[in-house]
Amino acid sequence: MFDRIFSAALAFCMLAGGTLAVGTAMLEQPRHEQQIVHLQPVQVIGKRADLKLAQAEVEAGARVQ
Repeated sequence: MFDRIFSAALAFCMLAGGTLAVGTAMLEQPRHEQQIVHLQPVQVIGKRADLKLAQAEVEAGARVQ
């Protein structure tokens, strides 16, 4: 009996807290303007190793789906 009341009270408190947090974040005034920095694009160059790391062995007569 106690666990049902506790879980309902906990769920209600979590919903109320989340609503309060979102509401205060929406009403908050921005303190300063954010600066946007654009960086140069990066090219990654590499070679794929020819390793067979994972293989499935199929028995004779088995169907693979």
